[in-house]
Amino acid sequence: MYRCEHPKPQFERAAWTNLNGEWQFEIDRGNSGVARKLYEDTVSLGGTINVPFCPQSKLSGVEDKDFMSSVWYKKTVELTEEQVSGIVYLHFGAVDYLSTVYINGKRAGKHKGGYVSFKIDVTEFVHAGTNTICLHAEDDERDRLIPRGKQSEWYYSHGCDYTRTTGIWQTVWMEYVPATHIEKVKYLTDAEAGTLTVMADLCGAGTLTVSASFEGKDCGTASVASGGGQAILTLALTEKHLWELGKGGLYDLTLTYGDDVVKSYFGLRSIAYCNNKFYLNGKSVFQRLVLDQGFNPEGVYTAPTDEFLAADIDLSMAMGFNGARLHEKVFEERFLYHADRKGYIVWGEYPNWGLDHSYADSVYGILPEWLEEVDRDFNHPSIVGWCPFNETWDMNGRRQFNDLLNLVYNATKAADPTRPCIDTSGNYHVDKTDVYDVHDYEQDPVKFAEHFSDFNDFGTNSNGIGRRQHYDGKTPFFVSEYGGIRWTDNQDGWGYGNAPKTEEEFLTRLKDLTDVMLDDDRIFAYCYTQLTDVEQEQNGLYTYDRKPKFDPATIHAIFSRKAAIED
Repeated sequence: MYRCEHPKPQFERAAWTNLNGEWQFEIDRGNSGVARKLYEDTVSLGGTINVPFCPQSKLSGVEDKDFMSSVWYKKTVELTEEQVSGIVYLHFGAVDYLSTVYINGKRAGKHKGGYVSFKIDVTEFVHAGTNTICLHAEDDERDRLIPRGKQSEWYYSHGCDYTRTTGIWQTVWMEYVPATHIEKVKYLTDAEAGTLTVMADLCGAGTLTVSASFEGKDCGTASVASGGGQAILTLALTEKHLWELGKGGLYDLTLTYGDDVVKSYFGLRSIAYCNNKFYLNGKSVFQRLVLDQGFNPEGVYTAPTDEFLAADIDLSMAMGFNGARLHEKVFEERFLYHADRKGYIVWGEYPNWGLDHSYADSVYGILPEWLEEVDRDFNHPSIVGWCPFNETWDMNGRRQFNDLLNLVYNATKAADPTRPCIDTSGNYHVDKTDVYDVHDYEQDPVKFAEHFSDFNDFGTNSNGIGRRQHYDGKTPFFVSEYGGIRWTDNQDGWGYGNAPKTEEEFLTRLKDLTDVMLDDDRIFAYCYTQLTDVEQEQNGLYTYDRKPKFDPATIHAIFSRKAAIED
Protein backbone atom coordinates (compact mmCIF):
# COMPACT_ATOMS: atom_id res chain seq x y z
CA MET A 1 0.00 0.00 0.00
CA TYR A 2 1.23 3.48 -0.83
CA ARG A 3 -0.23 6.92 -1.50
CA CYS A 4 -1.01 7.17 -5.22
CA GLU A 5 -3.18 10.31 -5.59
CA HIS A 6 -1.80 13.58 -7.02
CA PRO A 7 -0.17 15.43 -4.09
CA LYS A 8 -0.90 18.96 -5.30
CA PRO A 9 -4.54 19.23 -6.43
CA GLN A 10 -4.40 23.03 -6.65
CA PHE A 11 -1.59 22.89 -9.25
CA GLU A 12 -1.93 19.70 -11.26
CA ARG A 13 -0.44 18.76 -14.63
CA ALA A 14 -1.28 15.62 -16.57
CA ALA A 15 2.38 14.67 -17.16
CA TRP A 16 3.64 13.33 -13.83
CA THR A 17 4.88 10.08 -12.28
CA ASN A 18 4.21 8.97 -8.72
CA LEU A 19 7.43 7.58 -7.21
CA ASN A 20 5.93 6.21 -4.00
CA GLY A 21 6.25 2.52 -3.19
CA GLU A 22 9.32 0.39 -2.57
CA TRP A 23 12.72 2.13 -2.37
CA GLN A 24 16.09 0.86 -1.24
CA PHE A 25 16.76 2.13 2.27
CA GLU A 26 19.50 2.23 4.88
CA ILE A 27 19.80 3.80 8.33
CA ASP A 28 23.13 5.58 8.67
CA ARG A 29 23.43 6.13 12.43
CA GLY A 30 27.05 7.22 12.19
CA ASN A 31 26.26 9.63 9.32
CA SER A 32 29.17 8.18 7.37
CA GLY A 33 27.29 7.45 4.16
CA VAL A 34 28.86 10.28 2.17
CA ALA A 35 32.33 9.01 3.05
CA ARG A 36 31.22 5.51 2.04
CA LYS A 37 29.80 6.94 -1.21
CA LEU A 38 26.34 5.47 -0.74
CA TYR A 39 25.14 7.90 -3.40
CA GLU A 40 27.03 6.10 -6.20
CA ASP A 41 24.91 4.08 -8.63
CA THR A 42 26.93 0.91 -8.11
CA VAL A 43 26.22 0.84 -4.36
CA SER A 44 23.09 -0.92 -3.12
CA LEU A 45 21.51 -0.01 0.20
CA GLY A 46 20.97 -2.61 2.91
CA GLY A 47 17.16 -2.74 3.07
CA THR A 48 13.88 -1.50 1.66
CA ILE A 49 11.14 0.90 2.74
CA ASN A 50 7.61 1.76 1.63
CA VAL A 51 7.64 5.45 0.68
CA PRO A 52 6.14 7.89 1.70
CA PHE A 53 5.93 6.44 5.21
CA CYS A 54 8.69 7.34 7.69
CA PRO A 55 10.94 4.52 8.91
CA GLN A 56 9.51 4.81 12.44
CA SER A 57 6.05 3.85 11.18
CA LYS A 58 4.44 0.45 10.78
CA LEU A 59 3.39 1.22 7.21
CA SER A 60 7.00 1.83 6.16
CA GLY A 61 7.88 -1.82 6.78
CA VAL A 62 10.86 -0.71 8.88
CA GLU A 63 9.32 0.39 12.21
CA ASP A 64 12.60 1.41 13.86
CA LYS A 65 11.86 3.96 16.61
CA ASP A 66 15.42 4.73 17.69
CA PHE A 67 17.18 8.01 16.85
CA MET A 68 18.47 8.19 13.28
CA SER A 69 21.10 10.81 12.54
CA SER A 70 20.77 10.13 8.82
CA VAL A 71 18.99 7.84 6.37
CA TRP A 72 19.48 6.98 2.69
CA TYR A 73 16.99 6.16 -0.06
CA LYS A 74 17.44 4.91 -3.63
CA LYS A 75 15.12 4.17 -6.51
CA THR A 76 15.57 3.59 -10.24
CA VAL A 77 13.10 5.11 -12.68
CA GLU A 78 12.65 4.66 -16.42
CA LEU A 79 12.23 7.88 -18.42
CA THR A 80 11.22 8.24 -22.05
CA GLU A 81 12.65 10.57 -24.69
CA GLU A 82 9.42 12.57 -24.53
CA GLN A 83 9.62 12.97 -20.74
CA VAL A 84 13.18 14.33 -20.84
CA SER A 85 12.55 16.58 -23.85
CA GLY A 86 11.56 19.54 -21.66
CA ILE A 87 12.15 20.33 -17.99
CA VAL A 88 12.09 17.53 -15.41
CA TYR A 89 11.20 18.44 -11.83
CA LEU A 90 11.71 16.05 -8.92
CA HIS A 91 9.26 16.86 -6.10
CA PHE A 92 9.32 15.86 -2.44
CA GLY A 93 6.18 16.51 -0.38
CA ALA A 94 8.27 16.66 2.80
CA VAL A 95 11.57 15.25 4.06
CA ASP A 96 12.73 15.65 7.65
CA TYR A 97 15.18 17.41 7.87
CA LEU A 98 18.24 18.29 5.72
CA SER A 99 17.96 16.72 2.27
CA THR A 100 20.65 16.13 -0.33
CA VAL A 101 19.50 14.72 -3.67
CA TYR A 102 21.72 12.78 -6.07
CA ILE A 103 20.75 11.80 -9.60
CA ASN A 104 22.81 9.12 -11.34
CA GLY A 105 25.55 9.58 -8.76
CA LYS A 106 25.78 13.37 -9.06
CA ARG A 107 24.60 15.87 -6.46
CA ALA A 108 21.56 17.68 -7.89
CA GLY A 109 20.34 19.85 -5.01
CA LYS A 110 19.67 20.38 -1.30
CA HIS A 111 16.81 21.55 0.91
CA LYS A 112 16.65 22.45 4.61
CA GLY A 113 13.40 21.98 6.48
CA GLY A 114 11.38 18.98 7.54
CA TYR A 115 7.84 20.06 6.76
CA VAL A 116 7.40 21.94 3.47
CA SER A 117 7.38 20.65 -0.10
CA PHE A 118 10.32 21.33 -2.38
CA LYS A 119 11.31 20.58 -5.95
CA ILE A 120 14.62 20.27 -7.78
CA ASP A 121 15.20 20.85 -11.47
CA VAL A 122 16.98 17.63 -12.46
CA THR A 123 16.84 18.16 -16.24
CA GLU A 124 20.62 18.25 -16.71
CA PHE A 125 21.09 15.08 -14.63
CA VAL A 126 18.57 12.70 -16.24
CA HIS A 127 18.42 10.92 -19.60
CA ALA A 128 16.11 8.62 -21.48
CA GLY A 129 16.37 5.13 -20.03
CA THR A 130 17.26 4.04 -16.49
CA ASN A 131 18.01 6.72 -13.89
CA THR A 132 18.90 6.38 -10.21
CA ILE A 133 17.49 8.77 -7.61
CA CYS A 134 19.25 8.91 -4.25
CA LEU A 135 18.20 10.95 -1.23
CA HIS A 136 20.24 11.51 1.92
CA ALA A 137 18.29 12.95 4.87
CA GLU A 138 19.93 14.17 8.07
CA ASP A 139 17.98 14.86 11.25
CA ASP A 140 18.61 15.59 14.93
CA GLU A 141 15.58 16.22 17.13
CA ARG A 142 17.88 17.40 19.94
CA ASP A 143 19.49 20.23 17.97
CA ARG A 144 18.22 23.57 19.31
CA LEU A 145 18.18 25.03 15.78
CA ILE A 146 16.04 22.25 14.29
CA PRO A 147 12.26 22.55 14.78
CA ARG A 148 10.74 19.17 15.62
CA GLY A 149 7.15 20.01 16.55
CA LYS A 150 5.74 17.23 18.71
CA GLN A 151 8.46 14.69 17.92
CA SER A 152 10.03 13.36 21.09
CA GLU A 153 13.54 14.52 21.91
CA TRP A 154 13.77 11.63 24.43
CA TYR A 155 14.17 7.99 23.46
CA TYR A 156 10.58 7.24 24.44
CA SER A 157 7.46 9.25 23.72
CA HIS A 158 6.48 11.30 26.75
CA GLY A 159 3.97 13.94 27.82
CA CYS A 160 2.78 15.67 24.65
CA ASP A 161 5.77 14.57 22.54
CA TYR A 162 5.34 11.52 20.37
CA THR A 163 7.00 9.16 17.90
CA ARG A 164 9.64 10.82 15.73
CA THR A 165 9.65 11.12 11.94
CA THR A 166 12.87 10.96 9.93
CA GLY A 167 13.36 11.23 6.19
CA ILE A 168 10.64 11.06 3.54
CA TRP A 169 7.10 11.34 4.88
CA GLN A 170 5.12 12.71 1.95
CA THR A 171 4.75 11.77 -1.71
CA VAL A 172 7.74 11.80 -4.08
CA TRP A 173 6.96 12.51 -7.72
CA MET A 174 8.37 13.61 -11.06
CA GLU A 175 6.81 16.21 -13.32
CA TYR A 176 7.54 16.81 -17.00
CA VAL A 177 7.14 20.46 -18.02
CA PRO A 178 7.58 22.36 -21.32
CA ALA A 179 10.28 25.02 -21.45
CA THR A 180 7.64 27.76 -21.61
CA HIS A 181 5.54 27.18 -18.53
CA ILE A 182 3.80 28.48 -15.42
CA GLU A 183 6.12 28.40 -12.43
CA LYS A 184 3.59 29.30 -9.73
CA VAL A 185 0.44 31.35 -9.17
CA LYS A 186 -1.20 33.35 -6.39
CA TYR A 187 -4.91 34.08 -6.21
CA LEU A 188 -6.60 37.16 -4.78
CA THR A 189 -10.39 37.12 -4.73
CA ASP A 190 -12.87 39.96 -4.30
CA ALA A 191 -16.11 38.41 -3.08
CA GLU A 192 -18.11 41.62 -3.38
CA ALA A 193 -16.99 42.40 -6.92
CA GLY A 194 -16.94 38.76 -7.99
CA THR A 195 -13.42 38.82 -9.40
CA LEU A 196 -10.30 36.68 -9.30
CA THR A 197 -6.86 38.26 -9.69
CA VAL A 198 -4.09 35.88 -10.73
CA MET A 199 -0.44 36.74 -10.12
CA ALA A 200 1.66 34.28 -12.13
CA ASP A 201 5.39 33.63 -12.28
CA LEU A 202 6.12 32.57 -15.86
CA CYS A 203 9.07 31.08 -17.75
CA GLY A 204 9.40 32.04 -21.39
CA ALA A 205 7.20 34.25 -23.57
CA GLY A 206 3.57 33.49 -24.31
CA THR A 207 -0.04 34.26 -23.49
CA LEU A 208 -1.45 33.30 -20.11
CA THR A 209 -5.10 32.28 -20.29
CA VAL A 210 -7.24 31.59 -17.22
CA SER A 211 -10.67 29.95 -17.54
CA ALA A 212 -13.04 29.47 -14.60
CA SER A 213 -16.07 27.22 -14.19
CA PHE A 214 -18.42 26.30 -11.36
CA GLU A 215 -19.93 22.82 -11.26
CA GLY A 216 -19.17 22.45 -14.94
CA LYS A 217 -20.62 25.78 -16.08
CA ASP A 218 -18.31 28.31 -17.71
CA CYS A 219 -17.81 31.42 -15.55
CA GLY A 220 -15.40 33.46 -17.66
CA THR A 221 -11.98 33.62 -19.32
CA ALA A 222 -9.21 36.21 -19.28
CA SER A 223 -5.82 36.39 -21.00
CA VAL A 224 -2.64 38.45 -20.82
CA ALA A 225 0.50 38.39 -22.99
CA SER A 226 3.84 38.08 -21.22
CA GLY A 227 7.51 37.99 -22.06
CA GLY A 228 8.17 35.98 -18.91
CA GLY A 229 8.60 36.93 -15.27
CA GLN A 230 5.45 38.00 -13.47
CA ALA A 231 2.10 38.61 -15.12
CA ILE A 232 -1.12 39.79 -13.49
CA LEU A 233 -4.66 39.48 -14.79
CA THR A 234 -8.12 39.93 -13.31
CA LEU A 235 -11.01 37.70 -14.30
CA ALA A 236 -14.56 39.02 -13.84
CA LEU A 237 -16.73 36.02 -12.94
CA THR A 238 -20.04 35.75 -14.75
CA GLU A 239 -21.55 33.94 -11.75
CA LYS A 240 -20.82 34.54 -8.08
CA HIS A 241 -20.77 31.55 -5.73
CA LEU A 242 -19.38 32.21 -2.25
CA TRP A 243 -17.24 29.69 -0.37
CA GLU A 244 -19.14 28.85 2.81
CA LEU A 245 -18.68 26.97 6.07
CA GLY A 246 -19.80 23.37 5.91
CA LYS A 247 -20.49 23.65 2.18
CA GLY A 248 -17.30 24.73 0.46
CA GLY A 249 -18.02 25.84 -3.07
CA LEU A 250 -14.97 25.81 -5.35
CA TYR A 251 -14.46 27.17 -8.83
CA ASP A 252 -12.39 25.00 -11.16
CA LEU A 253 -9.60 26.74 -13.05
CA THR A 254 -7.64 25.88 -16.17
CA LEU A 255 -4.44 27.85 -16.72
CA THR A 256 -2.60 27.63 -20.04
CA TYR A 257 0.71 29.15 -21.13
CA GLY A 258 2.13 27.94 -24.40
CA ASP A 259 1.92 24.14 -24.26
CA ASP A 260 1.66 24.15 -20.47
CA VAL A 261 -1.76 23.29 -19.00
CA VAL A 262 -2.41 23.40 -15.24
CA LYS A 263 -5.62 22.38 -13.47
CA SER A 264 -6.43 24.34 -10.34
CA TYR A 265 -9.27 25.72 -8.22
CA PHE A 266 -10.10 28.62 -5.90
CA GLY A 267 -12.74 29.70 -3.40
CA LEU A 268 -14.49 33.08 -3.54
CA ARG A 269 -14.75 34.39 0.01
CA SER A 270 -13.88 37.34 2.22
CA ILE A 271 -12.55 37.27 5.78
CA ALA A 272 -12.16 40.10 8.28
CA TYR A 273 -11.25 40.41 11.94
CA CYS A 274 -12.68 43.59 13.44
CA ASN A 275 -14.97 44.75 16.25
CA ASN A 276 -13.66 41.73 18.18
CA LYS A 277 -15.37 39.47 15.64
CA PHE A 278 -14.49 37.16 12.78
CA TYR A 279 -16.44 37.83 9.60
CA LEU A 280 -16.81 35.36 6.76
CA ASN A 281 -18.40 36.94 3.70
CA GLY A 282 -19.56 39.83 5.86
CA LYS A 283 -21.27 37.65 8.47
CA SER A 284 -20.04 37.24 12.05
CA VAL A 285 -19.13 33.59 12.58
CA PHE A 286 -17.87 31.93 15.76
CA GLN A 287 -14.84 29.75 15.10
CA ARG A 288 -15.54 26.39 16.77
CA LEU A 289 -12.12 24.81 16.41
CA VAL A 290 -10.50 21.61 17.55
CA LEU A 291 -6.79 20.92 18.06
CA ASP A 292 -5.66 18.51 15.33
CA GLN A 293 -2.09 17.24 15.64
CA GLY A 294 -2.08 15.12 12.48
CA PHE A 295 -0.71 11.90 14.00
CA ASN A 296 -2.07 8.39 13.40
CA PRO A 297 -1.13 4.93 14.74
CA GLU A 298 0.15 3.31 11.54
CA GLY A 299 1.69 6.14 9.52
CA VAL A 300 2.72 8.50 12.38
CA TYR A 301 2.94 11.85 10.48
CA THR A 302 1.59 10.39 7.21
CA ALA A 303 -2.06 9.45 6.69
CA PRO A 304 -2.46 5.86 5.49
CA THR A 305 -4.76 6.98 2.66
CA ASP A 306 -6.21 10.11 1.13
CA GLU A 307 -9.61 9.00 2.39
CA PHE A 308 -8.21 8.99 5.94
CA LEU A 309 -7.42 12.71 5.63
CA ALA A 310 -10.94 13.54 4.52
CA ALA A 311 -12.43 11.30 7.23
CA ASP A 312 -10.62 13.22 9.99
CA ILE A 313 -12.42 16.38 8.87
CA ASP A 314 -15.73 14.52 8.85
CA LEU A 315 -15.07 13.24 12.38
CA SER A 316 -14.42 16.79 13.54
CA MET A 317 -17.56 18.18 11.92
CA ALA A 318 -19.62 15.34 13.39
CA MET A 319 -18.68 16.63 16.85
CA GLY A 320 -19.81 20.18 16.05
CA PHE A 321 -16.55 21.82 14.99
CA ASN A 322 -16.27 24.06 11.93
CA GLY A 323 -12.48 24.09 11.78
CA ALA A 324 -9.16 23.29 13.42
CA ARG A 325 -5.81 24.51 14.58
CA LEU A 326 -3.41 22.37 12.54
CA HIS A 327 -1.14 22.07 15.51
CA GLU A 328 2.68 22.01 15.54
CA LYS A 329 2.82 20.52 12.07
CA VAL A 330 2.60 21.62 8.43
CA PHE A 331 -0.22 19.51 7.02
CA GLU A 332 0.04 18.12 3.52
CA GLU A 333 -1.78 19.86 0.69
CA ARG A 334 -4.25 16.99 0.25
CA PHE A 335 -5.64 17.76 3.72
CA LEU A 336 -6.03 21.42 2.81
CA TYR A 337 -7.76 20.38 -0.41
CA HIS A 338 -10.35 18.43 1.57
CA ALA A 339 -10.78 21.37 3.96
CA ASP A 340 -11.30 23.65 0.96
CA ARG A 341 -13.80 21.22 -0.54
CA LYS A 342 -15.81 20.72 2.65
CA GLY A 343 -15.85 24.33 3.87
CA TYR A 344 -13.69 23.71 6.95
CA ILE A 345 -11.62 26.61 8.32
CA VAL A 346 -8.08 26.11 9.62
CA TRP A 347 -5.17 28.02 11.11
CA GLY A 348 -1.82 27.26 9.51
CA GLU A 349 0.92 26.69 12.08
CA TYR A 350 4.61 25.92 12.15
CA PRO A 351 6.17 23.14 14.30
CA ASN A 352 8.38 25.54 16.26
CA TRP A 353 8.93 23.29 19.29
CA GLY A 354 12.54 22.19 19.50
CA LEU A 355 13.83 25.66 18.67
CA ASP A 356 15.32 27.57 21.58
CA HIS A 357 13.49 30.89 21.23
CA SER A 358 15.78 32.62 23.71
CA TYR A 359 18.53 32.84 21.09
CA ALA A 360 18.43 35.28 18.17
CA ASP A 361 19.93 32.74 15.76
CA SER A 362 16.86 30.52 16.07
CA VAL A 363 15.39 32.71 13.34
CA TYR A 364 17.41 30.59 10.88
CA GLY A 365 15.52 27.52 12.07
CA ILE A 366 12.07 28.95 11.31
CA LEU A 367 11.90 31.93 8.98
CA PRO A 368 13.05 30.38 5.66
CA GLU A 369 10.78 27.35 5.88
CA TRP A 370 7.90 29.30 7.43
CA LEU A 371 7.88 31.65 4.44
CA GLU A 372 7.92 28.60 2.16
CA GLU A 373 4.82 27.35 3.99
CA VAL A 374 2.99 30.68 3.66
CA ASP A 375 3.87 30.77 -0.03
CA ARG A 376 2.85 27.15 -0.66
CA ASP A 377 -0.54 27.43 1.04
CA PHE A 378 -1.47 31.01 0.18
CA ASN A 379 -4.27 30.03 -2.23
CA HIS A 380 -6.27 27.78 0.10
CA PRO A 381 -9.59 29.44 1.06
CA SER A 382 -9.83 27.25 4.18
CA ILE A 383 -6.85 28.98 5.81
CA VAL A 384 -8.10 31.94 7.86
CA GLY A 385 -4.95 32.79 9.82
CA TRP A 386 -1.27 32.09 10.44
CA CYS A 387 0.50 31.10 13.64
CA PRO A 388 4.29 30.68 13.31
CA PHE A 389 4.96 30.12 17.02
CA ASN A 390 3.17 28.11 19.71
CA GLU A 391 4.00 28.56 23.42
CA THR A 392 7.43 30.15 23.27
CA TRP A 393 8.53 29.19 26.75
CA ASP A 394 11.64 30.61 28.41
CA MET A 395 14.63 28.26 28.41
CA ASN A 396 16.94 27.66 31.36
CA GLY A 397 16.22 31.07 32.84
CA ARG A 398 16.59 32.86 29.50
CA ARG A 399 13.56 34.77 28.30
CA GLN A 400 12.23 34.43 24.77
CA PHE A 401 13.96 36.77 22.33
CA ASN A 402 11.11 39.15 21.51
CA ASP A 403 12.74 40.56 18.40
CA LEU A 404 12.63 37.06 16.89
CA LEU A 405 8.84 36.97 17.22
CA ASN A 406 8.48 40.50 15.87
CA LEU A 407 10.69 39.74 12.87
CA VAL A 408 8.74 36.61 11.94
CA TYR A 409 5.45 38.45 12.42
CA ASN A 410 6.57 41.29 10.12
CA ALA A 411 7.80 38.84 7.49
CA THR A 412 4.50 36.96 7.62
CA LYS A 413 2.49 40.14 7.09
CA ALA A 414 4.72 41.11 4.17
CA ALA A 415 4.28 37.66 2.60
CA ASP A 416 0.52 37.58 3.18
CA PRO A 417 -1.29 40.80 4.11
CA THR A 418 -4.67 39.14 3.52
CA ARG A 419 -4.75 37.05 6.72
CA PRO A 420 -4.13 37.75 10.41
CA CYS A 421 -1.00 36.52 12.16
CA ILE A 422 -0.72 35.51 15.81
CA ASP A 423 2.80 36.32 16.96
CA THR A 424 2.92 33.39 19.40
CA SER A 425 -0.03 31.30 20.49
CA GLY A 426 -0.63 31.12 24.22
CA ASN A 427 2.49 32.88 25.46
CA TYR A 428 4.26 35.19 25.46
CA HIS A 429 2.70 37.84 23.22
CA VAL A 430 4.92 40.84 22.61
CA ASP A 431 4.06 44.14 20.93
CA LYS A 432 2.66 42.83 17.65
CA THR A 433 -0.19 40.41 17.08
CA ASP A 434 -3.39 40.60 15.03
CA VAL A 435 -5.18 38.23 17.40
CA TYR A 436 -4.68 37.92 21.15
CA ASP A 437 -5.03 34.30 22.21
CA VAL A 438 -4.60 32.36 25.43
CA HIS A 439 -4.27 28.73 26.49
CA ASP A 440 -6.22 27.88 29.62
CA TYR A 441 -6.58 24.32 30.91
CA GLU A 442 -8.40 25.16 34.12
CA GLN A 443 -10.85 22.31 34.73
CA ASP A 444 -13.16 24.03 37.21
CA PRO A 445 -15.76 25.97 35.15
CA VAL A 446 -16.24 28.55 37.94
CA LYS A 447 -12.53 29.34 38.13
CA PHE A 448 -12.31 29.20 34.34
CA ALA A 449 -14.99 31.90 34.09
CA GLU A 450 -13.13 34.05 36.64
CA HIS A 451 -10.11 34.11 34.33
CA PHE A 452 -12.20 36.00 31.77
CA SER A 453 -13.92 38.38 34.15
CA ASP A 454 -11.46 41.23 33.56
CA PHE A 455 -10.06 41.27 30.03
CA ASN A 456 -8.01 44.40 30.68
CA ASP A 457 -5.76 42.40 32.98
CA PHE A 458 -6.23 38.94 31.56
CA GLY A 459 -3.88 36.30 32.86
CA THR A 460 -3.28 37.47 36.42
CA ASN A 461 -5.57 34.65 37.52
CA SER A 462 -4.13 32.12 35.07
CA ASN A 463 -0.61 30.77 35.57
CA GLY A 464 0.80 34.23 36.08
CA ILE A 465 1.06 34.78 32.33
CA GLY A 466 -0.55 38.19 32.76
CA ARG A 467 2.68 39.44 34.27
CA ARG A 468 4.32 39.03 30.85
CA GLN A 469 1.55 39.91 28.39
CA HIS A 470 -1.37 42.29 28.50
CA TYR A 471 -4.56 42.44 26.49
CA ASP A 472 -5.48 45.87 25.09
CA GLY A 473 -9.22 45.22 24.96
CA LYS A 474 -9.34 45.95 21.22
CA THR A 475 -7.61 43.03 19.52
CA PRO A 476 -9.87 40.06 18.64
CA PHE A 477 -9.72 37.53 21.50
CA PHE A 478 -9.33 33.77 21.00
CA VAL A 479 -9.15 30.95 23.59
CA SER A 480 -6.96 28.80 21.40
CA GLU A 481 -6.49 25.86 23.81
CA TYR A 482 -8.78 24.65 26.58
CA GLY A 483 -10.33 21.45 27.88
CA GLY A 484 -8.03 18.50 27.30
CA ILE A 485 -10.23 16.47 29.65
CA ARG A 486 -8.81 13.03 30.29
CA TRP A 487 -11.09 10.10 29.46
CA THR A 488 -9.48 6.72 29.01
CA ASP A 489 -9.27 3.16 30.27
CA ASN A 490 -5.50 3.39 29.93
CA GLN A 491 -4.12 4.18 33.37
CA ASP A 492 -0.78 5.19 31.82
CA GLY A 493 -2.43 7.81 29.66
CA TRP A 494 -2.78 11.41 30.71
CA GLY A 495 -4.93 14.49 30.19
CA TYR A 496 -5.31 17.86 31.89
CA GLY A 497 -6.57 18.03 35.47
CA ASN A 498 -8.41 15.33 37.35
CA ALA A 499 -10.28 12.88 35.17
CA PRO A 500 -14.07 12.82 35.55
CA LYS A 501 -15.39 9.69 37.25
CA THR A 502 -18.48 9.29 35.08
CA GLU A 503 -19.56 10.09 31.54
CA GLU A 504 -22.15 12.49 32.94
CA GLU A 505 -19.44 14.35 34.86
CA PHE A 506 -17.33 14.58 31.69
CA LEU A 507 -20.18 15.98 29.61
CA THR A 508 -21.18 18.46 32.32
CA ARG A 509 -17.63 19.75 32.64
CA LEU A 510 -17.24 19.99 28.86
CA LYS A 511 -20.49 21.93 28.50
CA ASP A 512 -19.83 24.29 31.39
CA LEU A 513 -16.31 25.14 30.18
CA THR A 514 -17.52 25.67 26.62
CA ASP A 515 -20.51 27.78 27.69
CA VAL A 516 -18.17 30.30 29.32
CA MET A 517 -16.86 31.24 25.87
CA LEU A 518 -20.06 30.86 23.89
CA ASP A 519 -21.82 33.22 26.31
CA ASP A 520 -19.09 35.89 26.22
CA ASP A 521 -19.57 38.45 23.43
CA ARG A 522 -15.88 39.41 23.57
CA ILE A 523 -14.59 36.00 22.44
CA PHE A 524 -14.74 35.12 18.72
CA ALA A 525 -13.27 31.58 18.84
CA TYR A 526 -12.30 28.60 20.94
CA CYS A 527 -10.15 25.58 20.23
CA TYR A 528 -10.78 22.39 22.19
CA THR A 529 -7.93 20.03 22.98
CA GLN A 530 -8.23 17.69 21.13
CA LEU A 531 -9.71 15.70 18.24
CA THR A 532 -8.10 12.32 18.96
CA ASP A 533 -5.86 10.73 21.53
CA VAL A 534 -2.22 10.71 20.46
CA GLU A 535 -0.21 7.84 21.93
CA GLN A 536 0.04 8.48 25.70
CA GLU A 537 -1.98 11.70 25.59
CA GLN A 538 -5.49 10.42 26.27
CA ASN A 539 -7.66 13.52 26.09
CA GLY A 540 -9.18 13.20 22.62
CA LEU A 541 -12.86 13.07 21.79
CA TYR A 542 -11.91 10.06 19.66
CA THR A 543 -9.44 7.30 20.44
CA TYR A 544 -6.17 7.20 18.53
CA ASP A 545 -7.73 4.73 16.07
CA ARG A 546 -10.62 7.17 15.50
CA LYS A 547 -13.41 5.57 17.55
CA PRO A 548 -15.78 8.05 19.31
CA LYS A 549 -15.63 8.04 23.09
CA PHE A 550 -19.06 9.66 23.37
CA ASP A 551 -22.16 9.97 21.23
CA PRO A 552 -21.13 12.50 18.55
CA ALA A 553 -24.63 14.03 18.50
CA THR A 554 -24.37 14.83 22.22
CA ILE A 555 -20.97 16.48 21.78
CA HIS A 556 -22.20 18.27 18.64
CA ALA A 557 -25.00 19.91 20.63
CA ILE A 558 -22.51 21.26 23.20
CA PHE A 559 -20.11 22.79 20.69
CA SER A 560 -22.48 24.02 18.01
CA ARG A 561 -25.05 26.16 19.81
CA LYS A 562 -25.12 29.81 18.84
CA ALA A 563 -22.49 32.06 20.40
CA ALA A 564 -23.16 35.51 21.84
CA ILE A 565 -20.78 37.14 19.37
CA GLU A 566 -22.44 35.69 16.25
CA ASP A 567 -24.97 37.45 14.04
